[in-house]
Amino acid sequence: MGPRFRSAPRRASVLLAVTLVTVPVVSGAAASAQAPSVGGVVEWGFSNYILGPPPEASEGVGAVSMGGMDAMGLKAGQVLVWGDNNFGQTEVPEAAMSGVSAIAAGWGHELALKNGGVLAWGNDWYGQTQVPADAKSGVVAISTSAMHNLALKAGGRVIAWGLRSDVPAAATSGVTAISAGGDHSLAIKNGGVLAWGADEHGQTDVPADAKSGVTAVSAGHQHSLALKDGRVLAWGRNDDHQIEVPDAALSDVVAIDAGWTFNYALKSNGDFVAWGSNDVTESDPSSWGVCGPFLTVSAGDRFVVALKEDPAAPC
Repeated sequence: MGPRFRSAPRRASVLLAVTLVTVPVVSGAAASAQAPSVGGVVEWGFSNYILGPPPEASEGVGAVSMGGMDAMGLKAGQVLVWGDNNFGQTEVPEAAMSGVSAIAAGWGHELALKNGGVLAWGNDWYGQTQVPADAKSGVVAISTSAMHNLALKAGGRVIAWGLRSDVPAAATSGVTAISAGGDHSLAIKNGGVLAWGADEHGQTDVPADAKSGVTAVSAGHQHSLALKDGRVLAWGRNDDHQIEVPDAALSDVVAIDAGWTFNYALKSNGDFVAWGSNDVTESDPSSWGVCGPFLTVSAGDRFVVALKEDPAAPC
């Protein structure tokens, strides 16, 4: 069976600034290497599949990753998954119950990194849970968001599998960061962005400004983000204004995260800026009674998970 992604209607743009307290670290999206403090999970936006985080995610969680149908959390090396279970994705394998260092949620499948090897389970329509031999050791980073996966080896080589398994020659060495989008991929090499895969909206047409000095990348469903000298660069699909970078994200930004049709940027002063689609106020947590400061944020398809030091603290 093929993928059944929702077709999103045209939505209004929104710009929001909210206080955070640390740089977010989200597997599958660009982020600082600084790890966040642990906290509890909060959520906002719309999903047919997610009805709230499990009780064990109320504290002690160090990382989150939002997929298309479910969300992941990492708590003291143990993977938590909640939401849809049509593909068994919430049934965490024994190997992912301890010692995990990174997580990434896709469209009904999950990735975890343990002792340099990738673990995968859930939806396998395109072989996305069939981990190649080269990704079972020596891996330092993982990324997914839809139907394909990326892994980065210690030597800077990118491995891909699932719906897309192609990797350009330029991404077989020297790569320092990766991000998997809906049907395209991004990487950083020598400060420049590499992009490959689907390009119907120009999401792999890297602008000249993103070919040097880039420190982070994040791939959305059909658009791309890069961080350069504290400002956000964006290109690709724009029907939700997701590549119209607001003034607030043109300076002092330290981390970026692209959702399917909306984005978050973290400022050096602890605020974040959100823009793009907002049809279910996915870019406005205050509309859901959720407020910062947040430790980290992960954006998916019109739904967001975040960490807050005390999720029960009143707004």
